[in-house]
Amino acid sequence: MSRIKTFNLPDLGEGLTEGEILAWLVKVGDTIELNQPIVEVETAKAAVEIPAKWAGQVHTIHHPEGTTVEVGAPIIAIDTDPGAGPVETPSTTATSGGDLPTPSAASLAAVEVAPAEGMVEPGLIGGPAPGGRTAVLVGYGPRTTAAKRRPRKGAVPAQAVAAPAPAAPPVVTPVVAPAQTGQATPTSGGTTGGVLAKPPVRKLAKDLGVDLGTLTGSGPLGSITREDVQRAASGATTVVAEPIAATTAPSFGADREQHIPVKGVRKLTAENMSRSAFTAPHVTEFLTVDVTRAMKALDRLRGRREWRDVRVSPLLLVAKAVLLAVQRHPMVNSTWAGDEIVVKEYVNLGIAAATERGLIVPNVKDAGRLSLRELADALTDLVQTAKSGRTSPAAMSGGTLTITNVGVFGVDTGTPILPPGESAILAFGAVREMPWVHKGKVKVRQVTTLGLSFDHRIIDGELGSKFLRDIGDFLTDPEAALLAWT
Repeated sequence: MSRIKTFNLPDLGEGLTEGEILAWLVKVGDTIELNQPIVEVETAKAAVEIPAKWAGQVHTIHHPEGTTVEVGAPIIAIDTDPGAGPVETPSTTATSGGDLPTPSAASLAAVEVAPAEGMVEPGLIGGPAPGGRTAVLVGYGPRTTAAKRRPRKGAVPAQAVAAPAPAAPPVVTPVVAPAQTGQATPTSGGTTGGVLAKPPVRKLAKDLGVDLGTLTGSGPLGSITREDVQRAASGATTVVAEPIAATTAPSFGADREQHIPVKGVRKLTAENMSRSAFTAPHVTEFLTVDVTRAMKALDRLRGRREWRDVRVSPLLLVAKAVLLAVQRHPMVNSTWAGDEIVVKEYVNLGIAAATERGLIVPNVKDAGRLSLRELADALTDLVQTAKSGRTSPAAMSGGTLTITNVGVFGVDTGTPILPPGESAILAFGAVREMPWVHKGKVKVRQVTTLGLSFDHRIIDGELGSKFLRDIGDFLTDPEAALLAWT
């Protein structure tokens, strides 16, 4: 029974086939405990910390930070019995020297996983689940397609690169300085071909017998002016101007370009948006509404004792409006499944969040069952987790309907693209003070614009319009809408 156990990169959910090692939380020689986080891995959905499956001492780290590793590949080896002394391997008994800088094939053979030990305990990541399946964090099991592997950083090309031959020393042509005299030298014995001067100045120099090659220009870019020629002809001391660096032509090459690798969340977002945009026929409708009463209702809510420690934002009322509108129009919360439409009785409400790693859409599970206070707490936790970069793959899977709050960027609205598998997404614009006709008079009111994109295979114009109108009605007068609909 081998005391060295190898831990392979587990399936982190949603059929993901690879992950990038962001940071090792341990190093070789460290003593670790069971379930202690040992490595942070970024997948196409999230950055997650992976815990140790065994207690012991870190024996080998197989991949450095920044490496993309396929699911199932070994990432670390752990000595589960470090108190038993040095690990004996075939490589150490066959050689008389010290430790080798890198493990040989023979030494790696000693770091093996026995069939009984290699199996992960039931319920852990990568271990057997009830029914003979493989347990994963999220999703439907490991993907069977081959994963694309990115070359490791600092990899050496297979072919040898010849060293460049030493450059030959430059040939220096001696330059003979003109004879120093008290008067100007005639032009017949000078050189003026490389001098920067306008034609009238050259003619003047020729007429006055001044050699332009002996002058230092005081004009733009070091050019010689009429005054320089006249001073030289009169024998006056020429004022030597500081040379002005010649302007170079602008460069439009790689030295002024930035190449950003497309990976992780950004890569997954690009794939999802492209697939959705060219699969689901999108239609977008807009509605501008007066939300003055809704903003006043939020102020009253913040003033209540039981709400003083709760984050209350306009997004909370928009989320509540969407959930109530779904109850009135259930078909909006559905998925196109080819030969059928799947209408879902639960709402996993997605909230698009811009993070340093890119756009992610975590969702509040079964949001329709939550009270307004519970919904406020769930939204606050969702946003804070996303900003800290700790959103799990489970929190980003299974969304049924999404809100994107573009108003936080000062934008009035947009034409959002549907997340794959969803039939509607609402863009919530900025709330602004604008002139508005209220009770027959033009007054300054708080106004916002909503944009609803939907899958026209499922939602026709009538259904989409009614759904958007109900959201607008709630935001216009939330108290009246609650009394009328509940």
